[in-house]
Amino acid sequence: MVDAEKMNLISNKSTLWIVTDIDGTLMDHNYDLTPALPVIKCLQDLSIPLIPCTSKTASEVRAIRKEICLKDPFIVENGGAIYGNYSSSLDEWELVLGRSYKYLRSKLDLISKEVGYVLRPLNDLSVKEINQLTGLKGRSIDLALDRQWSVPFLNPPDEVYQLILETAKKFDSTIFKGNRMSHLLGKGSHKGKAVIELKKFLNNRAAKVIALGDSQNDLPLLEVADIAVVVPGKDGPNVALKPGLDKGEFLLAPAPHSEGWALAVKALIDKYG
Repeated sequence: MVDAEKMNLISNKSTLWIVTDIDGTLMDHNYDLTPALPVIKCLQDLSIPLIPCTSKTASEVRAIRKEICLKDPFIVENGGAIYGNYSSSLDEWELVLGRSYKYLRSKLDLISKEVGYVLRPLNDLSVKEINQLTGLKGRSIDLALDRQWSVPFLNPPDEVYQLILETAKKFDSTIFKGNRMSHLLGKGSHKGKAVIELKKFLNNRAAKVIALGDSQNDLPLLEVADIAVVVPGKDGPNVALKPGLDKGEFLLAPAPHSEGWALAVKALIDKYG
């Protein structure tokens, strides 16, 4: 366990955090975030942390952070762990919140056996299958397979999904559904809990969180935010997020993916930043 009191952590004094999903939110499904780059630069100029909160692996997020010069902490694998850098060095700290991949992989097999339906994890697919599913190629596939705290698997048919969710509970696990895959995590692990734990860890519980997401697995993140923004896809917002929109609990970005992300974040930091 990292001793937060003995170090000067980046972002621990900031009063406003932007906490964002990546795929389908900060990026489109072709992994393009170009429309968001000017707003990302604006956040950096204002010293407002941009904290990724994603189903991606730490290896994937490290590559993205390097590409766009992010320095703030990042939440990976749907809340399975949090990483960040010491402000005085390039060394990285780690805050583990979930269960190991090995543990969860064994649980996925038990769930499959219990429900009589074989759940296929991402790491068992061929390179061709992964490319067809995600559009990833080459080294990007290697980074996506560097799983430590979750097991992504192909979305099962709707008729068995509820049974799978209930069975996962019996094995101290939980499942969140994304746009491309579902994700098996340890019981109690999710993006919302990770944000709460990061606030505690940085001793900054008063930080105002603006959260942005686009799919069902972002729901726990949006629910703990002070301001929650749903970023729609090209066909509109995810159906699982519509109740929050209908109740006025969530805002709706004015355009899909990174374009909508940029417009929503710019408007909010102009108002609250």
